[in-house]
Amino acid sequence: MRIVIRVAALAAFAMLAAGCNRTAPPTPLDQLNAQQMSGHAVFESQCARCHADRTDQKLHGPALLGVFKKPYLPSGAPANDDRVTDTILHGHGLMPAMGNTMDQQDVNDVLAYLHTL
Repeated sequence: MRIVIRVAALAAFAMLAAGCNRTAPPTPLDQLNAQQMSGHAVFESQCARCHADRTDQKLHGPALLGVFKKPYLPSGAPANDDRVTDTILHGHGLMPAMGNTMDQQDVNDVLAYLHTL
């Protein structure tokens, strides 16, 4: 009987631990403020061909779902506004620099949007 209880407790613990790694869902689009909606529009036009935003599906680049809910970016850099801005403006690895196609307001709007993911 003790073995059955231990196995059941271990199984319950494993299920709880697995559930703790889930990322919260992104903020629904109809709940975004004006800056976040602008960032979504910039994301769709500049980023979506290589990055998924509302799913964890990897495209040419990593999915960005929960990007600011994790301590590190896929590159290993800290997940903060400065590092993401630097990556957007100057590129990293296979990602091209977007500094010639996005102005500072676009970058700020995309950051606001990424924080909702």
